[in-house]
Amino acid sequence: MALLLQAVQSDITAERVDAVVNAANRGLSGGGGVDGAIHRAAGAERLQAACRAIGECRPGEAVVTDGFDLPARFVIHTVGPIWRDGTAGEPEILASCYRNALRVADEVGARSVAFPAISTGAYRYPPGLAAEVAVTTARAADTDVTLIRFVAFDSAMLARYVELLG
Repeated sequence: MALLLQAVQSDITAERVDAVVNAANRGLSGGGGVDGAIHRAAGAERLQAACRAIGECRPGEAVVTDGFDLPARFVIHTVGPIWRDGTAGEPEILASCYRNALRVADEVGARSVAFPAISTGAYRYPPGLAAEVAVTTARAADTDVTLIRFVAFDSAMLARYVELLG
């Protein structure tokens, strides 16, 4: 089956997909932005307990928990790079977030996955550059996932995704 790539402006916690991706921190402890929103919507106590059982996740890696109270069955947590100037391996680490999240999706049988704009909030990755990495990596992925939805928080990011998806 062909891979469908979509872009929407939405609240990722409301996405009706098999798995949502969380732009997590290394300690999987919940925080602000997407991470905090996912923890609150999933049920913070249960999601935090599941994350504590995992321990930590290094930048570029991905781990999975149940989705608990989310419409999605799974939350795939990945830790993006902190933007420095683009010469500290940030694009490679960010691409690895997308590849590893899709690998984990395959492992749990998720066929539809919603991604936020990983690293573009507190980690300051330039949104336009992050969108390029996301779309390029998704297009090249060897995955059983049939739907990848890029969930933009604002209209500027949505416009960038739409432009890249052509």
